[in-house]
Amino acid sequence: MSIGDYRERQLDTHTLRRSLTWIQGTPMTIGAVLGSGILVLPAVTADISGPAALLAWLLMSLLSFPIALTLGALTAKLPHAGGIVAYAREAFGPSVGAIVGWLFLGTIPIGVPIVALIGSNYIGTVLGLTSWQVTLIGAGLVALSVTLNIRGVELAGWVQVLVIALIAILLTVAILAALPHVLINNFQPFAPHGWWSVGFSAVMIFWCFVGWEMIAHLAEEFTNPKRDVPLSLALAALVIAVLYLAVAFVTIGTRAYGDHIGLAPLSMLVGAIFGRTAAAFTAVLALLISFATIHTNIAGFSRMIYAQARQGDFPKIFSKIHRTYQTPAAALLGLAAVFALVFLANFIFHPNLGTIIKWPSAIFIALYMIAMASGVKLFSIGTMNWWTASISLVVCMIIYGFSGWAMLFPLVLGVVGWMMSKRRYVVEVQR
Repeated sequence: MSIGDYRERQLDTHTLRRSLTWIQGTPMTIGAVLGSGILVLPAVTADISGPAALLAWLLMSLLSFPIALTLGALTAKLPHAGGIVAYAREAFGPSVGAIVGWLFLGTIPIGVPIVALIGSNYIGTVLGLTSWQVTLIGAGLVALSVTLNIRGVELAGWVQVLVIALIAILLTVAILAALPHVLINNFQPFAPHGWWSVGFSAVMIFWCFVGWEMIAHLAEEFTNPKRDVPLSLALAALVIAVLYLAVAFVTIGTRAYGDHIGLAPLSMLVGAIFGRTAAAFTAVLALLISFATIHTNIAGFSRMIYAQARQGDFPKIFSKIHRTYQTPAAALLGLAAVFALVFLANFIFHPNLGTIIKWPSAIFIALYMIAMASGVKLFSIGTMNWWTASISLVVCMIIYGFSGWAMLFPLVLGVVGWMMSKRRYVVEVQR
């Protein structure tokens, strides 16, 4: 099915239900991007760069806008559940689209359980939980999200509205309560480890700005995707930038970082303010942030699988829609099975999550590069959309160069995707 044919499918009883607006789209986008990194990275980057880490947070916040705006413009141009897969197919042909679909398989199936485990590990550190309890909490978050997404994207969207509202309230309370404890002396010296350290912090912070593409996969479920998806992305970018910068500012201003802080820096930040309730406060916040990230990523990725299966690049069984809720139930249940295996592997082998996350992160950068290159190809040269795509492409290429050996992972999956697309072509010709 070509990109232009998706509208005809709206008459099909097996198509996705249109029910989302920017009111649900904005918090779902925020949830996809606002990850558990906000719990630890403001302190980690302050360790690396000192107060100058604020410049890194400001720089990455500003650079996130061209990426978000480009994805919004691409979604408005091609409102298709395939998201980046659809953009690549339109710009560079079906083979590249198939390769991009395979690249996605190395992201969310691994990344979502890791996000859940990072959040539950934070809770475990604060509350002193055992390893199996931490794993059970992470698995419970994922199971809840899968269930809500099967019941319908509108329900899932309103749940996300509530979750993001709670996160915003809790973070705002923590920030406002910490402000009286901010001291000017804590910003001096401003760059104790040199200016190059700001660049290293910026690379780490980039992972806090991954997830914009997930809202694009929900485009076919928006009542007015050409208006609401770009608006959702723009509003989410603004809210996320403000929250990240504010948390980084109070973390540095109160010196809630350093070797004495341990694995729960945000708990230290609010500890002096809320006393014994700080542990409960940060545990609830970590739980909500982890769920928000998991929720939108599962929603978006399941739609990508559905779109690829509908296209014929993935097994057809994953294109089946729930008869009552009109959601990609087969894709969601398939994801649930993979998530269960990842949780089981974590429980048995206890791998280093920080090391593993580099692999799906490298693929996300590669996917953004492909999306931005698609924008450069599809938008008219010299237009605002063409410029934002071009700037974003250059930024992503620079960041990708810092991925180390993990940059080989996208190449391996890309080769597999290319071989599978060629095999499919041979089979179709023989028929």
